[in-house]
Parts: sequence; structure tokens; C-alpha cells
Amino acid sequence: MVKTWAKRLYMAFIFLLLYLPIIVLIVLSFNKSKARVTWRGFTLQWYANLFESSRIVDAFTTTLALAFGAALAATVIGVVGAIGINAMKKRNYSIMLGATNIPMLNAEIVTALSLTLLFIRFIKLGFTTVFIGHVTFCVPYVILNVLPRFRTLNKNAYEAALDLGATPLYAFFKVCWPELMPGIMSGFLMAATMSMDDFVITYFTRGPGINTISTLVYSEVKRGIQPEMYALSTLLFLLILVLLLLFNFLSGRKSSIEV
Repeated sequence: MVKTWAKRLYMAFIFLLLYLPIIVLIVLSFNKSKARVTWRGFTLQWYANLFESSRIVDAFTTTLALAFGAALAATVIGVVGAIGINAMKKRNYSIMLGATNIPMLNAEIVTALSLTLLFIRFIKLGFTTVFIGHVTFCVPYVILNVLPRFRTLNKNAYEAALDLGATPLYAFFKVCWPELMPGIMSGFLMAATMSMDDFVITYFTRGPGINTISTLVYSEVKRGIQPEMYALSTLLFLLILVLLLLFNFLSGRKSSIEV
């Protein structure tokens, strides 16, 4: 009994450390006072000001466009890459898997500087360069989410579909695709989250007039963070939370239907 309660208290303590700062941020986004820790009453003023600020709205829309656009492109590239890596022999498979891990283990500042030096030689810095940079560091996360799903595939089912007259492409989408979908969705959501959270690569590869939430917050820190940024951060947190809950709901529903 004591051991059980100790485990629960430990888990509660861990979750408190993880989510208490976010809870404080959400509470302060409804605080009437501009002071960071002084409560002056409930208000929605900062949310109203948020949508009236063109700088914040532009940064918010740019962040969403980058996150979901880069995640979609990285998912397509990552799925194709995972298919190719899975078809390799054991030695080449290990080499390519190690090469896939390097961008995640490499210091982000090194990746950012490398991309910047490459871009300024061939292309003008702007939204396109930020987009390419985000796709570059998101692809490995998709591959590592999709690749393990190939090990759970039943190769006999795919070969049976071919024997019954299905084309390789049709057999892949009818037999393999449903089994890969959880890994693909996990990779997509992780890529979108990593893109939203990124600062270093965005800061080095963006051009003039391009701002995301992370770079906007960085510039605001120099003048003092405004309460509107609390409201914006709250909306981003809720957006990610809704996406995760939706994904878990759809995954659970699909599992119950299959059972």
C-alpha cells in the first residue's frame, strides 16, 4: 500500500514539474494586470489585443503554415525514405539508420549555420529557406516513427494481395498503409510540434520581415514580454493538445473497430 502511494506521489510530482509552468502561463494570460505575478482580476483583453496586432497575427499564421506545411512535406519524404531503408540489406540498413540519426544528434546551431551558408550561396533568405530548413530537420523524426511499423507488417498479406492480381501500388495502400498509419500520424505530429518549437534554425535561415512565434518572443524579450504573448502561447498549447487528443481518439476508435 505504501509503495503504491509512493509511486502515485512521485508521478504527481513529476507531472507538477512538467505542467505547473504552463498552468501559470495560462492563468497569467487572463490576468488584468500587466505585472507578471500580481493578480488584478480576470480579463480577456489580451486575447482581444492579440488578434488586433498585425505582427502577432502574421507570426502566428507563419508559424502554422511552416509547421503543417513542413510536417506534410517531411512526412511524404520520410515515408518514402523509410520504405527505401526498410528494403535495404542489413549492412546498408544500419548505415542509413545511423545517417538518419545524425541530424537529431548533431548540435542544432551547426545545422542552422550549415543551412545558412548553403542558402546564401544559391538563394535569397526568406520563407522558402525557413521552410526547407524545417523540412530538413523534421524528416529524421518521421523516418524513426515510421520505420518500426514495417517490422510489424505481415509480408504474407502483401504477397497474397499480389498473387490475387493487385498491383504493387494498390497492394501497398490496401494492405500496408493502414498498418503504417499510426506511425505516419505520430511522425507528422512530432514534425509539426518540432517545427512550431524551433528557434535556432528559423532565426538563422529567415529573411527580413519573416517572423515566427519563437523569433517574435525573442525580439519581445529585449523590450519586456507583453501579456499578449501569454495569450498566444496558451492558444498554441491548446492547439497541440487538441491535435494529440484527436489523434488518440481516432487511434483508439480504429483499434476498437478492428477488435
